Amino acid sequence: MAKYIMLGNWTDQGVRSSKDTVKRARAVREQFAGLGVNAREFFWTMGQYDVVLTFDAPDDETMMRATLAVAMAGNLRTTTLRALGEQEMERVIASIP
Repeated sequence: MAKYIMLGNWTDQGVRSSKDTVKRARAVREQFAGLGVNAREFFWTMGQYDVVLTFDAPDDETMMRATLAVAMAGNLRTTTLRALGEQEMERVIASIP
């Protein structure tokens, strides 16, 4: 499974309903599971981003579908990063001529 990191900032709507953020996180976990994405960790953070989340998904298309589902709810603006683990990075480096 591919790994992804999602960086999120609350929208005005997300801030207004911030007391529900933990409930929304649980709902996202369930929604993503139904789309084939494993929500691994959710962190509420201080600094540039309000939330940092990690996911496993079978491919980029599946993750994109889940990312769009989050965006459509209107509570977060996100940036999603494809992350490579140590073994994946070793394969990339080994394939460089």
